[in-house]
Amino acid sequence: MIIFALMYLPPIPDSIKLALFICCCAVITIQLFYYLYFFRRFAWYHPKVKSESQEYPVSVIVCSRNEAENLVKYLPGILVQNYRTTHEVIVVNDNSADETKYILEEFQRTFKNMNTVVLKQEAKLIPGKKFPLSVGIKTAKYEIVLLTDADCVPASEYWIQKMQDGYHNGIEIVLGYGAYQKRKGLLNKFVRFETFHSALQYFSFALAGMPYMGVGRNLSYKKGLFFKNKGFSSLNRIQSGDDDLFINMVATKNNTAIVIDKDAHTLSEPPKTWGNWLNQKYRHYTTAKFYKPRHKFYLGLYSFMYTLSYPLLIAALFYNWKISLVIFGGKLIIQGIIWYKSMKKLDEAGLWPFFLFFDIWMFFYYLLFVPALWKRPKKNWA
Repeated sequence: MIIFALMYLPPIPDSIKLALFICCCAVITIQLFYYLYFFRRFAWYHPKVKSESQEYPVSVIVCSRNEAENLVKYLPGILVQNYRTTHEVIVVNDNSADETKYILEEFQRTFKNMNTVVLKQEAKLIPGKKFPLSVGIKTAKYEIVLLTDADCVPASEYWIQKMQDGYHNGIEIVLGYGAYQKRKGLLNKFVRFETFHSALQYFSFALAGMPYMGVGRNLSYKKGLFFKNKGFSSLNRIQSGDDDLFINMVATKNNTAIVIDKDAHTLSEPPKTWGNWLNQKYRHYTTAKFYKPRHKFYLGLYSFMYTLSYPLLIAALFYNWKISLVIFGGKLIIQGIIWYKSMKKLDEAGLWPFFLFFDIWMFFYYLLFVPALWKRPKKNWA
């Protein structure tokens, strides 16, 4: 029926075909700008070799609510870090109703550098984990705090050492990579690719002097920076944002560094259902509307170009399919090279064979999450 209906559609004027072809070329040009100006910085990034290396005292902070099972599985990976310099691990037990209390007591008997902060009252006007995290930072003995979640485990025993090594003169924030564990199935590939794609953006923007976010699964900053900016006080009415919005507020081109060493990654348990993953991403995008205007512009333009790229490519084929495919193919080659080099850096090279599939998927992905930009987030602790 569709083919029959198309036979009776009036022919498209050549002027409209040309206009759509020009629009397609413009979209591809803008996309190439992002890849050649921003993302290539990360693809070809090599950390500077330090002439001197210093180890700083570090306070690792983990906030937990009803995470007894995860604490048993993942907390030992934080407690047995190979870090000779003074450090502590603070676990904030935020009104847990499960066995968290007893599990933490058992860990404290073995690990003397572990401290527990127990919260027994809700901060009703402060949603999410901003209040327990603020208490944890206030309790920290040391200037450098390193944050992760209860369902995360360091990728190596050198996580603390590698993350704190990002600090040098003037640096107050170190952005790390919070990966998801590799599992079988299509959902796991989507989750890991989206995590990689987000990291490619925030690492590249940081290298370009425009840091705009970090992830709480693997993030470090100085305690003084936190209190100098009055903590989360300006963000308390927003459901989430204890990681990305705070970094968006305080990060500058001069005070932010990235650490991408594979030993510095953290690994999280991936969402097990599509619904859980979609809810997680909706929460992220509902905070993105609070970013600084220039960050919203660049990120919004990038996603908007993705939503236009494939429809305009199809339209451009009606003008000159050979030229259109050559131009689009050239863009894909540049994009594929940058993705491959970036995926290798983040230990996600196994995703690259699905490169074209993921590129098409991103068109649908951005369409799917557009409503989140004006939708109110659900009230969740995490």
